[in-house]
Amino acid sequence: MPSLTNEVILRTLPGIILCAAAMAYADDAPTGFDNLSNGFVDQVTFQADLAKFEQVELITDGLGPLYNAQSCRECHQNPVSGGASQITELRVGHLNRKGRFQDSRIPIARGTVVITGRSLVNDRAICPNKAFPDIEIQERVPKRENIRTFRISVNLLGDGFVEAVADQTLVDLARAQCHASRGTICGQALRVPIVEAKGQTAIGRFGWKDQHASLLSFAADAYLNEMGITNPLQRDEVTALCNTVSEPNDTPGADGLADTDHFARFGRSTKATPRDATLAATAKAARGAVLFNRVGCAACHVPSLTTAPAGTKINGGAFTVPDALGGKTFHPYSDFLLHDVGTGDGIVMAMTEHYGKDAYEIDWKGRSDKAQQRTRNKIRTPPLWGVRMQPRLMHDGGSLTFTDAIGRHRGEAGTVVRRFNNLGRSDRQAIEEFLRSL
Repeated sequence: MPSLTNEVILRTLPGIILCAAAMAYADDAPTGFDNLSNGFVDQVTFQADLAKFEQVELITDGLGPLYNAQSCRECHQNPVSGGASQITELRVGHLNRKGRFQDSRIPIARGTVVITGRSLVNDRAICPNKAFPDIEIQERVPKRENIRTFRISVNLLGDGFVEAVADQTLVDLARAQCHASRGTICGQALRVPIVEAKGQTAIGRFGWKDQHASLLSFAADAYLNEMGITNPLQRDEVTALCNTVSEPNDTPGADGLADTDHFARFGRSTKATPRDATLAATAKAARGAVLFNRVGCAACHVPSLTTAPAGTKINGGAFTVPDALGGKTFHPYSDFLLHDVGTGDGIVMAMTEHYGKDAYEIDWKGRSDKAQQRTRNKIRTPPLWGVRMQPRLMHDGGSLTFTDAIGRHRGEAGTVVRRFNNLGRSDRQAIEEFLRSL
């Protein structure tokens, strides 16, 4: 049965914001942990893209010289490839004398080379090895980089639907939040570069800092920075030391597609994460859903969003929303906006790291350095779909129970947390039961 769409129509109840359904109908996005295509591509193509996603990279493929993982699946695999995981990455930086965030400077090769333009610190390196026995490139955090955080790997399942949400939907949602809460809850819709559409930007929605709006840009970023594989959109190695493979490491195959194209197509073809149907059908979880809305959690953890109509051009015109992704309602429990809820990690996205070494030479339409700096203590609202598969919660994986995670919220979420704490024990348990069903 089709469901009512959620077109950023908000109504206010005693100081909170709830999403109400619009009067138009849309199909629900398909869900499942079944490794089946959502219809964007046929199953044979989906399986081929999945194989690329799971492929282990070797030094001869271009792995490193600095890296965190050898495959996409290594960090995104619970319960199936594309899901979240317990794997974390390390990010650091510091403030200058004016209190402005500065990207880290990490010395390697006994201090003879300094890695700049990043906040990411890689956990692994390919040398010293037999070919380079005397070169030491392992990154270590110097004392001056005193802003430090871990970030846990995120779920990628259903991200094709997230990518297909119109920019204006997120902009309108941010404005409506702020208006309805009288300035208490104000999500930031940040315009970020689309690397495959030079000069173009869109509203970010991927990554803990909303650093990407495009799955192709996101894939190219991760391929270079997490695995050290240069590619058509990220052509420059972080360091040339120990490197013997020609650039870019990832080049188009016989089908005209590079690995990054396959990764993006895989993400666009995945089904959204399903709920635990058995638990969701219980009276306790149903009551928890009502209370979740009532205390105000749904102001940021928005239950439903609807994608742009099929045929809509997004990502600076580089991608057209197909029938399989267009006009679909999905249930992420997120607004995909940046919020200060007291858990910000103090890091501002590094332009060079995420968008390439020529990022500052390009005039990105609508990008604001001031707006980017405002993200320092903000975090993207984590989607709660599939949260029952995540034993470690929050951006740093530092919370192990839903109650602990809720208790860490401050800032924009302060009033909501107080409402939660004022509930009776049974009501709080009902909300936790609802969360365990997602």
